[in-house]
Amino acid sequence: MNATGPLAGTIIAVTRPRAQAAPLADAITAAGGTPLVFPLLEILPVVDPQALEADVARLPGAALAIFISPNAVDHALPLILAHGPWPAGPVPAAVGQGTVKALAARGVTGCIAPRERFDSEALLALLDLAGERVSGKRVVIFRGDGGRELLADTLRARGATVECVACYRRAGPAGGVRILLERWRAGRLDALTVSSSEGLRHLLDLLDDEGRSFLARTPVFVPHARIAENARVAGLHKIILTGSADAGILAGLLAYNWPA
Repeated sequence: MNATGPLAGTIIAVTRPRAQAAPLADAITAAGGTPLVFPLLEILPVVDPQALEADVARLPGAALAIFISPNAVDHALPLILAHGPWPAGPVPAAVGQGTVKALAARGVTGCIAPRERFDSEALLALLDLAGERVSGKRVVIFRGDGGRELLADTLRARGATVECVACYRRAGPAGGVRILLERWRAGRLDALTVSSSEGLRHLLDLLDDEGRSFLARTPVFVPHARIAENARVAGLHKIILTGSADAGILAGLLAYNWPA
């Protein structure tokens, strides 16, 4: 650990799913901080894998295949490529650059994706998803169970036939929040990073009044305005809106005026 780095002496909770937590945790360590990896979402396989395999088998007839997250890539793409190379029909698309990289790492390139803001709204703003491009076309969205319906609803309104394929499940932290409460009580938790509104909801549901009081007074770094607004509504007082993805969160942590 770099004990003299800009984050020296800080303990920062990284709440991404465990499979995606390492890059940010490692960056915090490199800057002298101590990461506490505490996934607010556990990523699990779907209950009915046969249904997922049937959905994947129909993919070649689609015009567009949208992957919502790296988790969607991890759980759907191996099944797609088990049938052979990426099919010629559907053009791949992604909400964020992390998902683009996950696709490229498995040989799927030429992906449609926003280059700045990484959300459904930014993807829908691209010309490739305009009404004249998608009307009458079949679009498959690979995502977790549930989630926002904005992307699917908007594409349907633009004339597309949309199939939403749940390729993984999300659940709250299996071990509860004991470790967070212990750190707060000991004065050894300086900040949290929260990268999804759903994760924030899981955390709020798990915390009792004492835990919510600690959370309200703790700096919470979030990479999207929607998460920040949800945090404000929930009564959090120290919300720091950062740039997008891990790089944006890290920049926010490095720029923060930490107490001496």
